Amino acid sequence: MTTQRIRTGYAGTGPGPITPDGCAVELYERLQVGDEPEVIERAVPAGARILELGCGVGRVTHPLLERGFTVTAVDESPEMLARVHGARTVCSPIEELDLGERFDVVLLGSFLVHAGDLAVRDGLLRACRRHVADDGCVLVQREGEGWHDRVPWEREAQGGIFRLASSEPVGDGVNSVRFDYVFPDAAWSQVFLSRPLTDETFAAALAGAGLSVDAYLTEDRTWVRARPVVSGGR
Repeated sequence: MTTQRIRTGYAGTGPGPITPDGCAVELYERLQVGDEPEVIERAVPAGARILELGCGVGRVTHPLLERGFTVTAVDESPEMLARVHGARTVCSPIEELDLGERFDVVLLGSFLVHAGDLAVRDGLLRACRRHVADDGCVLVQREGEGWHDRVPWEREAQGGIFRLASSEPVGDGVNSVRFDYVFPDAAWSQVFLSRPLTDETFAAALAGAGLSVDAYLTEDRTWVRARPVVSGGR
């Protein structure tokens, strides 16, 4: 077993490399993709150039490539990026990224917008705006309302048990959340910080980065399409 703590408030345990935000590379290697590719495909133009921020091992990247999109995949973990194939890859913290180019679509998935550190969250959204074309869009994945309120809970999924073990306030509207993932042959845990966002605080965070809500893409409002605010326009 290995333990690594790099970002304050984030940690992970279990076999294999652990990323700075506590994600276990080998865990994400075995997890299946959900409905994210379908949601994205319905929301953006066919064949769009997509900048995927926080791509991990490519669970979403690879299905998007299969659907005919061109993807530039960004992650701060070289161990994660080593699992991505068929896409241009860039190793960088998202908030520091500046590629000097614009994309039809910028994708910020994995609930990253709930970063506990306000400076990091705002940096993520500014990176989205910095890289999206003025006539393009940003797709953001949000946590569902009250996701971490019912503790503990667990469910069987993908051959293992996913367990929300704890969610504790740590001040300034931030929760410290622990998830456990138990499989017959291995187990992992992740501790991360999450700042819940109402629709109003989410919209305000977008506005601070020069973005505005265009549409909620799913009934549970976890997927949002935002548009750049341009002079004389939206």
